[in-house]
Amino acid sequence: MKFLIVFVALFAIALARPDVEVLRSDSDVGPESYTYSVATSDGTEHSEEGQLKDVGTDHEAIVVRGTYTWIDEKTGEKFTVNYVADENGFQPEGAHLPVAPVA
Repeated sequence: MKFLIVFVALFAIALARPDVEVLRSDSDVGPESYTYSVATSDGTEHSEEGQLKDVGTDHEAIVVRGTYTWIDEKTGEKFTVNYVADENGFQPEGAHLPVAPVA
């Protein structure tokens, strides 16, 4: 959990470029879950929630669900990625992302 808190803090710092202002930043960190969201003046938004699964067992893991959005500086096009990260890895989805063919 400490790693996750550090990751969130570093991500927020990376977003805080001199020409971009943080418009909103919220977080709630508990012993078995967390949520956070950040929005910047350049249209970037990121929100995420994580929760421990199978607490107290050998299979204890964190499941993370989130979304991030940004606006391309050159085209003005808005991109959104929704994702889940769990025991099956990082699973992003977005209209602009390629989809693997069905086997």
